[in-house]
Amino acid sequence: MSDLPAYRVWALPGIPEVRTGDDIAKLIASAATAEGLPGLADGDVLMVTSKILSKAEGRVVRADDREAAIDAEAVRVVARRGPLRIVENRLGLVMAAAGVDASNTPAGTVLLLPEDPDASARRIRTGLRDTLGVNVGVVVTDTFGRPWRSGLTDVAIGAAGVRVLDDLRGGTDAHGNPLSATVVATADELAAAGDLVKGKASGLPVAVVRGLSHVVVSEGDDAPGDGDAGARALVRDAADDMFRLGTSEAVREAVTLRRTVREFTDDPVDGGAVRRAVAAAVTAPAPHHTTPWRFVLLESAESRVRLLDAMRDAWIADLRGDGFSEENIARRVRRGDVLRKAPYLVVPCLVMDGSHTYPDARRNASEREMFVVAAGAGVQNFLVALAGERLGSAWVSSTMFCRVVVREVLGLPADWDPMGAVAVGRPAVSPSERPVRDAAAFVTVR
Repeated sequence: MSDLPAYRVWALPGIPEVRTGDDIAKLIASAATAEGLPGLADGDVLMVTSKILSKAEGRVVRADDREAAIDAEAVRVVARRGPLRIVENRLGLVMAAAGVDASNTPAGTVLLLPEDPDASARRIRTGLRDTLGVNVGVVVTDTFGRPWRSGLTDVAIGAAGVRVLDDLRGGTDAHGNPLSATVVATADELAAAGDLVKGKASGLPVAVVRGLSHVVVSEGDDAPGDGDAGARALVRDAADDMFRLGTSEAVREAVTLRRTVREFTDDPVDGGAVRRAVAAAVTAPAPHHTTPWRFVLLESAESRVRLLDAMRDAWIADLRGDGFSEENIARRVRRGDVLRKAPYLVVPCLVMDGSHTYPDARRNASEREMFVVAAGAGVQNFLVALAGERLGSAWVSSTMFCRVVVREVLGLPADWDPMGAVAVGRPAVSPSERPVRDAAAFVTVR
């Protein structure tokens, strides 16, 4: 039975109450070498609760208002329900209250997470190597809730000397099937194992795992990139995070993400994503229970070029007729280049089916204005939904200046009114910082 895979985990007693300035490595070394304990050996992994690091590093702060402390540590609100906030904090961790903890600390104070948990783990590892001559891994842990799962568990927020991820992609399972997506979060599994013996209120902030030396890197290979990337490697990049947003927060975030994009990559656009955006568009409000939106999807390069060439020729003819110089014409035509750079075009159209006809021109003009506003609401829904699909867009008004040409080239009914063109694609560059607008400047209260 001795050759079966196995490991042993135990909590380390004897860690005193930690105060600012304490050397955690020395405290652990002293506790581990107490009489009757197995000590530490090469290949052991230590799970260290972040709270004692926060205390040692002076991350105990006065905060009569815990919410203010959360505000200071948060960079983005992901979800909110009543007083509970799930936020992304400065470390990139998405967690409740940014990790700000009001337990196990004097009244009127809160504990912030360590400034750099990976660096904290490296200091402990180096300290134990210097003090006891052992090569151990260190995992800094904190308590997380998880989407779609009840209960809490410990996860790794810092690590040193540990291969935090075990990438099995490229291998095969027991049946010879290729593994294409399996990356095991080894450091999180270690953190959870340690928590089983540490507990949440038992005063045992450190646990030791023995028997898994294969997850510990060799001495000298503890610089990031040499098999020890730290727990930062466990934080999923925003671009790969399919569940980045909360509920109402998703709407607000998508609105914020909606930016005019003028440079696109050559990556093809998923037509399914565009159709999902259309489905969002047609939920916009409209007068008289009508559906005044139509979206023409130009998915082939041939259709896009044919439309844009015809629009360019019509526009140039109009500008020449208005007496513009050739230089001025060329400059204005270049403004439409964003449409040619996009791998996908959409022409939103307005239809007036269901509109009312009145005996006077003023009321008829107001009727059309209602439908135009509804069309704009639909296009805004469309643009926001595209942003939610991580697609960039630019709404360009050019088709409004040559509606007859657009209808002829695309074979549209005479009562379809093109309301611009939307360039769609993957943004080639990150958008510039959006200027902050004070919403109060746009509000009048009566």
